[in-house]
Amino acid sequence: MGAIKSVTDATFEAEVLKNDKPVLVDFWAEWCGPCRQLAPILEEIATEHAEKLTIVKLNIDENPRTQRDYNVLQIPTMNVYKGGEVVKQIIGAKPKAMLLRDLEDVL
Repeated sequence: MGAIKSVTDATFEAEVLKNDKPVLVDFWAEWCGPCRQLAPILEEIATEHAEKLTIVKLNIDENPRTQRDYNVLQIPTMNVYKGGEVVKQIIGAKPKAMLLRDLEDVL
């Protein structure tokens, strides 16, 4: 992973909620096949749109508190945070074109 970094329960507030840019948080787990399919697509988007959007990953098995706090019930779930609030939620793996369409208002 180049353009995407991992966050934890401990770093979530500083890295996501207090970020000046919109942040897409990819809630994922090692055992999740669709999450693995989504990873290279998110990496491309993170590289191509680095000036407008920060993308981070949060492993739900290692960081259950944040998953619980934001009521993430299935993965992959991508929450977009702006100004400390969830402004968009995308559930499920999607092709790049569909994800970019979902993110149009953020990019």
